[in-house]
Amino acid sequence: MKKAGRNVMMILISVFALVVLSSSMVSTYNDEYKLVLQFGKVVRVIDTPGLSFKIPFIQTTQSIPNYEMIYDLVPSEVNTRDKKVMVTDSFALWSVTDPLKYLSRLGANKANAESRISVVVYNAVKNVISSTDQADVISGRDGKLAEMITEKIGTSLDSYGITVKKVETKMLDLPDSNKEAVYQRMISERQNIAAGYIADGQYESNVIKNSTDREVSVLISEAKAQAEKIRAEGEAEYMRILSEAYNDESKADYYNYIRSLDALKASLKGANKTVILNENSELARILQGN
Repeated sequence: MKKAGRNVMMILISVFALVVLSSSMVSTYNDEYKLVLQFGKVVRVIDTPGLSFKIPFIQTTQSIPNYEMIYDLVPSEVNTRDKKVMVTDSFALWSVTDPLKYLSRLGANKANAESRISVVVYNAVKNVISSTDQADVISGRDGKLAEMITEKIGTSLDSYGITVKKVETKMLDLPDSNKEAVYQRMISERQNIAAGYIADGQYESNVIKNSTDREVSVLISEAKAQAEKIRAEGEAEYMRILSEAYNDESKADYYNYIRSLDALKASLKGANKTVILNENSELARILQGN
């Protein structure tokens, strides 16, 4: 009986030792923080994976996620700077960076954290889009808009131990109720812009044509003036040569002879080749050989 009692005692001691040992062991995985609490107060934060220990029955543990999480926001309508309504559907990538603040402010409740993220991200999206024209919002979907929203959030969630790493827009569109009207207005605006470009082009074309016409008129006038000048100089030179010839007695008879022949040639036109001359005329003497 004594031996049996000792065996039972040993078994009970062994079970108790196993219970104490298991309750003192803390296993931390690589996707979590482990917070060790004593009487509701955090006494240690374990942020490296592995096995550690705590005081059994006195200390407890609380797991906090240590990985990047996605929160999908509810689609909502926002107004652009030029008073146009757009529907935005976004999601945020976030993580816990301070498990102590996360536990104390949010109670390690993921729903509470997502509620705060929803408010902050929506306000950032609304502020960014409301300060941007619709055309710039649409063109900013290459990443610029997401950068502006993330920058707007900044450190506003640091007090909750949360960091929003990135905000992406899944959908950015017009409400169905006024989509067609907005499309027509956009088409009209583009047509007005195109008409403005065409008018500017025509104006520039007319300016260039008028300038070219003036330059051509000036060149033609200058060319005519130069031609008249050259012609006058040629006639003056002709008259000078002719005057010198008539002043020279040795050449005067020859030039009179040539001029008389030219006059005769000019008179012999048409079918009638008869010329009536005075016998005392210079041409009659030439034809008579005198």
